[in-house]
Amino acid sequence: MIYLKTDKEIAYIRESADLVSLTIAEVGKYVKPGVTTGELDRVAEDFIKSKDGKPAFKGYGPAHNRFPATLCVSINDQVVHGIPGNRKLEEGDIVSVDCGVVKNGYYGDSAYTFAVGDCDEDSMNLLRVTMESLYKGIEQACHGNRIGDIGNAVQTHCEEHGYGVVRDLVGHGFGKSLHEDPSVPNYGRPGHGERLREGMTLAIEPMINMGKWKVKTLRDGWTVVTKDGSRSAHYEHDVVVHEGNAEILSTFEYIEEITKIHIDKTVLNG
Repeated sequence: MIYLKTDKEIAYIRESADLVSLTIAEVGKYVKPGVTTGELDRVAEDFIKSKDGKPAFKGYGPAHNRFPATLCVSINDQVVHGIPGNRKLEEGDIVSVDCGVVKNGYYGDSAYTFAVGDCDEDSMNLLRVTMESLYKGIEQACHGNRIGDIGNAVQTHCEEHGYGVVRDLVGHGFGKSLHEDPSVPNYGRPGHGERLREGMTLAIEPMINMGKWKVKTLRDGWTVVTKDGSRSAHYEHDVVVHEGNAEILSTFEYIEEITKIHIDKTVLNG
């Protein structure tokens, strides 16, 4: 069941989306060789709590295997849901930091893939194209369009560059819950799927592999990796559907200020 949000609810969601954006930027200050993923997780949890929020991922999932951390930290061939621990970041890694928060009863959920130090050109191209595809998907998230329009925009852009678009994992609605209807695949046919309506809040999140699209889940029950061992990138924004253009509730601008990487917004104009 799709739950359309009121202006008051969107204001609460916007606050949570802003907090998750600030948190990822705070984590970004520490993304460098030699830092462990567990250290990044502690930075995030302390920061969220200092802003009167709660980590949304910690304790999420089935009773027999609840996620144990605040962040999902996924390195290189890890697509999503990497569990933070003692692994140290290395020069040339790429690392996806996915974070969720809840504040005032509403969720925010965003992800960003960082380059650790100097990365090879192929990896940087993967990051660039994946981010571009996110904004191309968002461009389609307007009232009257369909879910398939979002997925097709992401898929077309990434496959034109020879990348694999993950099928097994998708974006989602969110609001009072971390995951709500509808599902938002990163592939699809234009004009197909659920019709988008004013007030829908969506987490759009391309997960794109340098190689083939197929993935597998490790024995921990959480960490998803590429089957062929290729690298994977992941970016996620929270948006609300409006007439004309979607409103992006999360932001990468805080990350830009820290990393000095400036996102080319011209992709929003096609």
